[in-house]
Amino acid sequence: MNGKQKPETGKRGDGIRLNKFISHNTKYSRREADRLIAEGKVEVNGKVVTDLATRVTKEDRVKVNGRPVKPKSMHEMTVIVYHKPKGELVTKKDPLGRKTIYDALPKRFAHFVPVGRLDYASEGLLLLTDSPRVADILMRSNLERVYNLKLRGSITHAMEKAMQEGIRIKGKKGAHEKSEIDEMEFAPFFAYQILKNESNYSKIRVAIGEGKNRELRRFFAHFDREVLDLHRVSFGGISLNNLPKGKTRFLTQKEYDDLHAFIKAQQEENHKMRKTQKEEETER
Repeated sequence: MNGKQKPETGKRGDGIRLNKFISHNTKYSRREADRLIAEGKVEVNGKVVTDLATRVTKEDRVKVNGRPVKPKSMHEMTVIVYHKPKGELVTKKDPLGRKTIYDALPKRFAHFVPVGRLDYASEGLLLLTDSPRVADILMRSNLERVYNLKLRGSITHAMEKAMQEGIRIKGKKGAHEKSEIDEMEFAPFFAYQILKNESNYSKIRVAIGEGKNRELRRFFAHFDREVLDLHRVSFGGISLNNLPKGKTRFLTQKEYDDLHAFIKAQQEENHKMRKTQKEEETER
């Protein structure tokens, strides 16, 4: 051991949860990692660990089924664009037996995780990656999301005002039937363009920086407007282009370069925030 003490396993205050570490650096999901831990198939520093609350740091040596788990760097990630059609759920399995994106995706992408969601009736660009850390960073970001929408009814001045200034709404109109969120706050839209505005139906393109569940459907439902079609056309500067529905593509080199630059900037910003917080705590 060269005089160095082996890190203690099972710590609860440091590092990240073991299932998260495994899902971030292998093909296993967190749920699958929990099962492997419970079955005694995971070792930390040479000891079998079955406690689901175990936390590990980068100094710990983790094995799954006897194979070492090597922490991935952000540069080892793969990201794909999927043109999701209507009628597919963004989930691994559906208890009602409905089709999911993983029924349509090539099998080699079965372990990829989606960046956010598009609901069953929505279509368009969906990013997937083999790095849950990257997925988490993108989901929490305020990167621009652009959507084309078709609405039943006209676009009013009140709707434009809310898009320009933001709005807080109460109630569950437009929400999923099982949603427990009865109040939602909307930041001002980045931009919007009215493409067609008639009494029967309207078309509008909007750019927002949030990814809340059924956000746009709830926004327009507040004004008694049903969203007939919702099509996401870009996310963070990554566009569908001419990708057919149900097909996938890898990011271009420029898209990867831009993504790496964004992630690096986010990490540096987070590091500065943590440093500032520690300095403030020290001064108290």
